[in-house]
Formats: sequence, C-alpha cells, structure tokens
Amino acid sequence: MSQNLANVRIAILATDGFEQVELTEPRKALQQAGAKTDVISPQSGEIKGWQLTDWGEKVKVDKQLSSARPEDYDALLLPGGVMSPDKLRMDPEAVSFVKRFFESGKPVAAICHGPWTLVEAGVVKGLTMTSWPSLKTDLKNAGAHWVDETVVTDRNLTTSRKPDDLPAFNQRIVEQFSGATQMPRKSA
Repeated sequence: MSQNLANVRIAILATDGFEQVELTEPRKALQQAGAKTDVISPQSGEIKGWQLTDWGEKVKVDKQLSSARPEDYDALLLPGGVMSPDKLRMDPEAVSFVKRFFESGKPVAAICHGPWTLVEAGVVKGLTMTSWPSLKTDLKNAGAHWVDETVVTDRNLTTSRKPDDLPAFNQRIVEQFSGATQMPRKSA
C-alpha cells in the first residue's frame, strides 16, 4: 500500500458491539498510509468491540457524534459487527451523518453489517454492493444490486463481506481514500 494519505481525515462511525478487527485493521492500514482517523460515536469515552463470540477490547472515542461534522472529514468508514450497525441505523443523527457523506460525494467504505446504516440512509439504490450474506435481501429491497464478492467499489462506495476479506478491503480503501483530498473540505 504505497498511497500517501497524509492530508486525509477519516471518520470511523461505530458504537458498542462493532466487530473488533473490522475497525482496528482498516484503521491501522489507513494510519500506516498517513491518514488521520477519528472514531466517532453517539456516546463519549470508549466503545467496546465484539471479537467473534464475546466482548473484545475497548476503543477510545475521539469525537462524539453530536459534535462531529461530515464537512470536517474526507471519507467515512463503517465497520461491521451486528450490534453496532443495528444501533446506528436506529439513531437519526447517525443516519443523517452517513447521508451527508453521500450527498457530498465523498468516499464511503462499509464492511460486513456496516451497510445497514446505508440502507437506512436511503443511499444504496442503483449501487452494486456486497456485505455479510444475511444483508443480501435488505440491500436488494433497498434497490442495490448485491453480489457475493470479496470487495466491490461502485462510484464513491466500497463494500466488503467479512473479516476474511480485510486484506483486500484495506488495500482498496487506502487506494480509494487516496483521492479523497480532491474533494472540498473545510478545515477543522
């Protein structure tokens, strides 16, 4: 991954129950490429990850959702896990945050169950996407074309299926986000 993300700010939207590796591994890949990442959550302090079958490690929340502005970021990452995306799609502030990224045309990446929030934001119609297999019907009902592939990029959206796909997902989002600074962004 040779892309330079030195001037790229990435919002990572999650809450308790995110799949541990689906936040930590993409974040590490993005930071190694030079990006600045902020974990944004409806709650302050820390959020707790889920690691396969039990609770995982806690991750520090950098900014509470109520004070986060999409205009301050170049790209958005939505980690999976069942609990976090399910909670986020029920949070009008989180749904609005995601929708504003799409309205601006900025790059967005989602893995596993992360696309649930995209469905709720009403932004998937006409897009080719992948996800955890159980979201196939949700995505199709929302107007997306679902495919069973490791990683898919359609316009400004990159999606992936599961933790096993992280190497390909991480490489793709580093490539995708490397062009993010060409989008206008107000300084924080």
